[in-house]
Amino acid sequence: MINWRKSSRSGGGNDDACVELAEMGGRVWVRDSKDPDGERLAFGREAFSGLLERVKRGELGR
Repeated sequence: MINWRKSSRSGGGNDDACVELAEMGGRVWVRDSKDPDGERLAFGREAFSGLLERVKRGELGR
């Protein structure tokens, strides 16, 4: 069983759009909280760290 986590800042309401993260098999997995059975993305830890840095710097837009 995968232990999915989401930010404590997500609010927890039914209308919240949020991503959930899990670590498994040396990868970071990402899914949409509104569609838990839908597609999932898998990143190596280094690639995921790089993605987070780009988000923090505002390089990816909205």
